[in-house]
Amino acid sequence: MFSNKNIVLGVCGGIAAYKACELTSRLKKQSANVDVIMTKSAAEFVTSLTFQSLSLNQVVTDMFDKPKYWEIEHISLAKKADIIVIAPATANVIGKLANGIADDALTTTVMASKALKLIAPAMNTNMYENVIVQKNIELLKQLGYHFIEPGEGRLACGDIGKGKMAEPEAIEARIKELLLTNQDLQGKTVLVTAGPTREAIDPVRFITNHSTGKMGFAIAEKAAARGAKVYLVSGPSNLATPHGVDRFDVESAVNMYETVMKLKENADIIIKSAAVADYRPAEQSSEKIKKSGDELIIKLQKNPDILQELGKNKGNKVLIGFAMETQNLIENARAKVARKNLDFIVANDLRTEGAGFAGDTNVVKIIDKDGSIVEVPLLRKSELADIILDKAISVMK
Repeated sequence: MFSNKNIVLGVCGGIAAYKACELTSRLKKQSANVDVIMTKSAAEFVTSLTFQSLSLNQVVTDMFDKPKYWEIEHISLAKKADIIVIAPATANVIGKLANGIADDALTTTVMASKALKLIAPAMNTNMYENVIVQKNIELLKQLGYHFIEPGEGRLACGDIGKGKMAEPEAIEARIKELLLTNQDLQGKTVLVTAGPTREAIDPVRFITNHSTGKMGFAIAEKAAARGAKVYLVSGPSNLATPHGVDRFDVESAVNMYETVMKLKENADIIIKSAAVADYRPAEQSSEKIKKSGDELIIKLQKNPDILQELGKNKGNKVLIGFAMETQNLIENARAKVARKNLDFIVANDLRTEGAGFAGDTNVVKIIDKDGSIVEVPLLRKSELADIILDKAISVMK
């Protein structure tokens, strides 16, 4: 899988360093060439001989070691690398990178390289949640560094919480995603909405729909894999946040409107796949409405139209909408494209087998603002996500 790919693995000091041994082994089994750089602290947990035996390469531990080859090692590895992975990554090294400090073999190699960078943090929960660490992580993300979130559980220090290094299998999968996926959205920001909205009637009841968010989450995941900075604004959904995606959870259509309006300025591509309620109760009861009589009449009022508002001042942004219909699909979708100033719309018929809510597949028609139609057959939503992003990039160009 990784044939002819050069992976530089940076190992920092922490008990999770033992997991880096398994990661090295997994990458070698996938035919990758792995060069390991260890910090001095890492060598206190695992010996360099272990990584040398697993990688079949000399291990760099000191920037001032006598060179094994007639070249400056950290510069050589920086040029050679297709990707630099730091696993585990300590708060110390993350802070150095965020602030341009290059004082050892690992940080110097990272600074000298234009390769992809993937960081797998591992540290105490309180340290990971520290505002300074989070600020450093956010800065590196903005600079194009990729992160794989730590897991939650019992840590080596005995604390319970977030901070465990991601499992080697997950890191390997993320490396595959980054190395084997076209990074054609690098430097772009994609805003995606997903899932349903809930419009409260009282503290117990609400109006909603059957959307699970699967289509929007698939788009967000693929956009991040292709190098974009991704904002995912999601209504209530049980789906896990895709790697590298900044998620904003909302409840109602008004909540979603407010959040999207705050985020839209930085977006190059906006994809509105959420199933937003058109109406909400005009009045929300502060107490549970008790059953009385045979009828309950609820007066509804119109929600803000997020997509139409975005279309009013679209500028150079690529704006994409979704339409789900049960009749007159093409006519209704074409009208929506014109009315809301969209670049194109992704339309499906709820009654088509394999399309609609909750499933892993979709069948759609992509309709341009000139009225032309591309019919997309039954595909997994992850496959359709790439088609939508491909078209968004073509529009941007």
